[in-house]
Amino acid sequence: MSFRSFTLVGASIALSLAASLAVPSKADAASRDKRFFDSVAGTWTGPGEIVAGKYKGTKFTCNLTGISAEGPAGLTLDGTCRVGVFSQPMKAVISQVGNGYQGQFLDGANGKGLDIVSGTVSRDKVVMGINRAKLNGAMVARLQNQTAMNITISVKVEDQLVPVIGLKLNRQAAADAKN
Repeated sequence: MSFRSFTLVGASIALSLAASLAVPSKADAASRDKRFFDSVAGTWTGPGEIVAGKYKGTKFTCNLTGISAEGPAGLTLDGTCRVGVFSQPMKAVISQVGNGYQGQFLDGANGKGLDIVSGTVSRDKVVMGINRAKLNGAMVARLQNQTAMNITISVKVEDQLVPVIGLKLNRQAAADAKN
């Protein structure tokens, strides 16, 4: 698996978050967004798979910890993803900026990572726009309930978003996370 593909895997994880749709007021939207990010803070683990492209069928496992931002909505996600015996550090920082979201996965698009260029938050789902050079796409994270979250990373091919990575994370209890 190439570093670039592994980086895209991490991007899917790192990106679990975003901003607002049409709502009555900015204060309501900010409060809703903050509640969402607070609800996904904690320790998550689970399997993923590359579902398209050169590395289709590659399975991996991630262990991640999300920390809700102080102040405006956002999240810092830190941990690792593992393919066989190989482990890759994963880190993302997502911050509310004005009415939208910005951030980066790893060291951003200027390095070996991705930029988070936009985002929206609804009650149980976030959609983040991601970018690296000519690669544009989206990360969708949906809370199934308070202990399960599905993440899909898609890239734009011509006029369509094509899913390339899927991840199923489960929240770990505090005692489980220490083991």
